[in-house]
Amino acid sequence: MNSPLPPTIPDTLPDTRNLGVLLRVLLAVNAAALVVAVAATDNFQDAAQRFISDAALLQPALLGALACLALLRDVLTALPYQRGLWLSLALVLGCSLTIRAVLAGLYPADLDSYLRVALYTLLLGLVLFGYFRLRGRALSPLLTMARLQALQSRIRPHFLFNSLNAVLSLIRKEPRQAERALEDLADLFRVFMAENRELSPLASEVALARQYLSIESLRLGDRLRVDWHTERMPPDALIPPLTLQPLLENAVYHGIEPSIRPGQISINIFQVRDELHIDIRNPYYKEGGGHHAGNKMAMGNIRERLALHFDAEASLKTTVGNDYYQVHLSLPYRPASTAKPTRKVP
Repeated sequence: MNSPLPPTIPDTLPDTRNLGVLLRVLLAVNAAALVVAVAATDNFQDAAQRFISDAALLQPALLGALACLALLRDVLTALPYQRGLWLSLALVLGCSLTIRAVLAGLYPADLDSYLRVALYTLLLGLVLFGYFRLRGRALSPLLTMARLQALQSRIRPHFLFNSLNAVLSLIRKEPRQAERALEDLADLFRVFMAENRELSPLASEVALARQYLSIESLRLGDRLRVDWHTERMPPDALIPPLTLQPLLENAVYHGIEPSIRPGQISINIFQVRDELHIDIRNPYYKEGGGHHAGNKMAMGNIRERLALHFDAEASLKTTVGNDYYQVHLSLPYRPASTAKPTRKVP
């Protein structure tokens, strides 16, 4: 049988309120101005003077255009892509010509000057929008979905077998607890097998993580101690799905299982102004405790999805101490305006 054709990837305008997008535009436009200055002069000194002179006109126009696009972002992105694109170009062109006219008292301009501004604005605008369109397609969830599903299918077999054995040991002694464990396990695998393209409410992800740790505690008993700090957690914050559970699975596998002594996993989730922070800390053994190196695929996948949804505004950092391993996630706080958590936080 022939494989079905992949779904069409919808084009979207760049998020002009995103720090990564703004930095890329600023660097690209200034780099283009520098190339023009070098090409129009014979030596470095003249090129530097030309660039500084052009920057006096370029920077106000560039910042003004970016401010207009950021202000009208929601309106422009709600339009069909082609209409939003041409309206954005018209907006940028209007801002550039207006600011050039305002600065005409300081930097006299003739008709050729306005024509050059219009030409450069349209050319750079088309190049940048084309770049963001290609970048959006390259990072589209429809293209990274296969990699995500590959990660989801790599659920460690020992987790499934050990969880089932733990449930079997409870069936006669604690049938109610065994039933709840099977329900948690079913919910966990239902989420694993879903496509999970969209952002998920933080409360749902925390509830899923609690279910996972509850299953692990059946077999690890008192060896697994969990310390939750969610007093300052915004439950409506949106994060990429299956972000917490793989990190906690790594914490259990590398921080709790290698030792016969009790170990504690600390999870601290809090909001600082417009940023969401997630800290996960677990014991660390320099010898490795008989386990292989950390799950770099899980970390890499989470980093990719953070970049996909939040660009340069999100980060994942790891810290290795003498006896602990810590993962820190930082991402912008985006409330779920219409989405509601599907699970209640225990």
